[in-house]
Amino acid sequence: MSDPRFVHLRLHTDYSLVDGVVRVKELIKTCASQAIPAVAVTDDSNLFAMIKFYSAAMNAGVKPLMGADLWVESAHIEEPAKLSFLVQNEQGYQNLTLLISRAWREGQYHGSPRIERDWLDTHAEGVLALSGGCQGEFGQLLINGHDAEARASLQRWMTTFPDRFYIELHRTGRLGEEDYLHAAVDLAAEMACPVVALSLIHI
Repeated sequence: MSDPRFVHLRLHTDYSLVDGVVRVKELIKTCASQAIPAVAVTDDSNLFAMIKFYSAAMNAGVKPLMGADLWVESAHIEEPAKLSFLVQNEQGYQNLTLLISRAWREGQYHGSPRIERDWLDTHAEGVLALSGGCQGEFGQLLINGHDAEARASLQRWMTTFPDRFYIELHRTGRLGEEDYLHAAVDLAAEMACPVVALSLIHI
């Protein structure tokens, strides 16, 4: 394929019961028909779609990227921050599975699974992390004008995920988003952190 193609890196299927409407077979069929070479499924705090997703994608010649969106407790912001985690290899799959299991066993708050930030220090190997955009810890700190804390947060994420942490950018027209984009790009350049542009529109 001569031209680069758009690849979804953050997408919920109907296995994300609250906000997912995409069915796995239809997703893969759409990707194949549009010559999209790969697609990631990052359902909310679960890997339930994994077997169906992997099988359908491989049969259609689409590279399956497996991951999950997890809610991460933060010492810097009041509410948990949503980040996306993608499996890089076998070790990453094991670590993501452990994190999800631990979230359901030990991190539930009013029925919602959460992970402690410190858990990632021992379960980050083989995992790629996306900052969560405006919903992530880094993004929330930038939006609220806490530049020093945002810089410290980014440094810690980059240390936990060396060469595997990406600042997430997207445009959805939400309040404060443009300010976040400019500040995030500037800080990414200053700290040599890669950025990735995501679409939050479902297929």
